[in-house]
Amino acid sequence: MTEVVLAVDIGGTKTAAALAGRDDEPLTTRVAPTPAAHGPSAVIATVLELAQLLLADAAPGTRLVGVGIGTAGVVDTTTGTIVSATDTFADWPGTRVADLVRHGLGELLNAEAPVAVQNDVDAHALGEFRHGAAAGASSALIVAVGTGVGAGIIADDRPLRGAHHVGGEIAHMPVPGAEHLRCPCGRLGHLEALGSGIGMHRHYLSLGGDPEASDARGVAAAAASGDPIATRALAESAASVGRALAGAATLLDPERIVVTGGVPSIGAAWWQPMLAAFRADAIDALQNTPILPGTLGDDAPLRGAAASAWRNR
Repeated sequence: MTEVVLAVDIGGTKTAAALAGRDDEPLTTRVAPTPAAHGPSAVIATVLELAQLLLADAAPGTRLVGVGIGTAGVVDTTTGTIVSATDTFADWPGTRVADLVRHGLGELLNAEAPVAVQNDVDAHALGEFRHGAAAGASSALIVAVGTGVGAGIIADDRPLRGAHHVGGEIAHMPVPGAEHLRCPCGRLGHLEALGSGIGMHRHYLSLGGDPEASDARGVAAAAASGDPIATRALAESAASVGRALAGAATLLDPERIVVTGGVPSIGAAWWQPMLAAFRADAIDALQNTPILPGTLGDDAPLRGAAASAWRNR
């Protein structure tokens, strides 16, 4: 009998699911578009369909002993319920993800088996902490910079959730230079308004950049071609992340900081101003805090979700 857990990563555009052994390594993975605009029933149905396909293809004697889910939105991990979410997910707040997945799996899942649900960036952070760039550290701050900005805080091998389930929400830290940009939460001046991919692009346009550059990749390409406005927008966006990391490090004093996501993949043009801003703002005791790129890529949230499932057995 081979025991496995189901690991799921529910993102705004795609949902990935995998069966994983005790090493949290995905054995087989399936991906489908996330029908976020069609409501909770459609999203949960996608998860269940992927699970059934994975189990149908599994070797004879495979037994599902737990489920770990990382999902967009703020999650009450004690009940597996969505507390709040962006408008990308229609009617997602209030969805009892754990209960719905358990019910949908029916006899495929033992009644005592855990269904552990957490925020997707927390799952990503746990994956990097257990198996990636933060492996071996006693504590870590893992920050994902992409379309938005998210973070997870791990200390003593456990995510820090916070009293209101928003531990690690670095996206909403105020940062200098973002005062003219509105965050998705509706407030001006937050990190995500400037430091995210969308924020970088909006900042570029606010400086008078070429509207033909349609996103952060366009801004990065323009900067690489010598466009001074794009170069400034890219550097100031990256610097805002560095400043936020310095503030977070002062509060948390993590042994390691890991930065991952699509925006850091721009390369040195992003990393150099980000690191320079961190060094400029961080106090002397934090100057040598390692700031490392993530190593697991898309496997990070799946490995973190799998780890949560095994831990809760």
